[in-house]
Amino acid sequence: MTAQPPAPAPASRAPAAGARRRPVQQRSQERYERLLDACAGLLDEVGTAGLTTKEVAFRAEVPIGTLYQFFSGKEGLLAALAERNLASFLDALARRVDAAADRPGVAEFTDLAVEEFVAMKRTLPGFGHLDFGLVDTVPAEIDDRHLLDAELDNNAAVALRLRAIGGDLFAAPGYALALRVAMECADAVLKLAFRADPNGDPQLIAECKRLVRSYLAAPPAGD
Repeated sequence: MTAQPPAPAPASRAPAAGARRRPVQQRSQERYERLLDACAGLLDEVGTAGLTTKEVAFRAEVPIGTLYQFFSGKEGLLAALAERNLASFLDALARRVDAAADRPGVAEFTDLAVEEFVAMKRTLPGFGHLDFGLVDTVPAEIDDRHLLDAELDNNAAVALRLRAIGGDLFAAPGYALALRVAMECADAVLKLAFRADPNGDPQLIAECKRLVRSYLAAPPAGD
């Protein structure tokens, strides 16, 4: 199977509170990425509650006014970082699906998705605090459930993109809901795995794969 590129959310859905504008010029793009890198690094040091736009700008060596040209504030920074995390995950997953020696089935696709998430959790700065919009400690002013999409919650938005990458694997009626349920299950078990072990408890990671594989093995009815 040739993996399909990550599909954008339908145009009818409102965008999340991410970047105010996407930079076009190379210098602006570099500043934009430095701000997101600084945000990710600071999350590992001070967590979500301790994160400030002032410190992000200082760490990125960017004027605070430039930060606010790109982002509305702290929530905008987190939303843009969550979007970048998701794009990196989907790109890496698509490459792994394409590189598979045999056509991946649902079980193999599930394993690849879990393995890629775990790899990012272990190595990517800030990912342990903010993966695809699931923040560890959420300040009251931030709507963490809708960092990726103003209408869909974060897991539903990720499930939509996974269905697009899976292509005909998840074309059967019912997979739209099933993938969302699978995301909620995997999210809960993987959180437990990384609470039990900073590198992710191997037994719990294996159980996460088994749980999701079993649930998605039979095409669900309805849509």
